[in-house]
Amino acid sequence: MAILVIAEHDNKSLNAATAKVMTAATAIGGDVHVLVAGNNCRAVADEAAKLDGVKAVKLAESATLEHGLAEEVAALIVPMMAGYDVVLAAATAAGKNVMPRVAALLDVAQISEITAVKSADTFERLIYAGNAIQTVQSAEAKIVVTVRTAAFAAVGNGGAASIEPVAAAGSP
Repeated sequence: MAILVIAEHDNKSLNAATAKVMTAATAIGGDVHVLVAGNNCRAVADEAAKLDGVKAVKLAESATLEHGLAEEVAALIVPMMAGYDVVLAAATAAGKNVMPRVAALLDVAQISEITAVKSADTFERLIYAGNAIQTVQSAEAKIVVTVRTAAFAAVGNGGAASIEPVAAAGSP
């Protein structure tokens, strides 16, 4: 199973939420790649490559990606999904903005704010203002997930993944 994690960053440093999303990604099982999309953000890719469990970092640099606009980032992610089964992002403002667009463009349902991974296609999430836990199993061809980072510990920094350039998509 191939998994893509969307890195959260400010073009200078990696947000700690990405290391927590990596914990969820490794629990799913399979090869985990991290996408760093931004402008002049090689330092972020270097940080992401050090995360435990990362097999490769995909680095997309373009002026159009500098501000992380959802339309631009989703246009980059969707074609890449031909090579991935699952895409995950932190349930932050950025992740909650990009991932619904990715799910819509892939014509699949999104699984929001997971708090646990049960298997490669089964997740737990809170419902009723956190008073109940719902187990959700996806039957979709591609699985789009946001991760509630407070529910996961961060992975360590013992990795040494390769960094591969990716062409940025044209502006939609």
